[in-house]
Amino acid sequence: MPRLKEKYQKEVLTAMMERHGYKNIMQVPRLEKVVLNIGLGEAIQNDKALEAAEGDLTTISGQHPVITRAKKSVSAFRLREGMPIGLKVTLRGTRMYHFLDRLVSAVLPRVREFQGVSRNAFDGRGNYALGLKEQTFFPEIDYDKIDKARGLEIIIATTALTDEEGRHLLELLGMPFAQDEMEQ
Repeated sequence: MPRLKEKYQKEVLTAMMERHGYKNIMQVPRLEKVVLNIGLGEAIQNDKALEAAEGDLTTISGQHPVITRAKKSVSAFRLREGMPIGLKVTLRGTRMYHFLDRLVSAVLPRVREFQGVSRNAFDGRGNYALGLKEQTFFPEIDYDKIDKARGLEIIIATTALTDEEGRHLLELLGMPFAQDEMEQ
């Protein structure tokens, strides 16, 4: 069993029930999925960019990514409908917990001058979005073998109904949120 899932079952469930007053264990918010996304506008001119990013995303997630395609044509960008412009991976279950554990304990501490992740990146329904400027923060990526530093978007979907519940769930799971100006 993944370490983070064990922590959820042993510590987080009871803490969430006490703080939010849930009457049933099934009411407690839980992690639903994690979606990793790389946008590749450069794939229009460079076909090799898609292959390189696919290799990086496979290494990071442990799962083969799906190619995302343009929904509309945009002549200013020389983009036609159906052209490949990105990659995404949806992680659930064991892989999701392993990825989040690595993100919190190994990847985020490697970010230079890291002060914590933003507390305001919730969508109103308890889901959290996080962006990284480069994929090289992941220890699995060999810095010498990458062709270009690419950004990575991470969406953490929860079953929480409010942002406050989602924030509390992620805090209990170890997400290093930045301190508010009022708290400092």
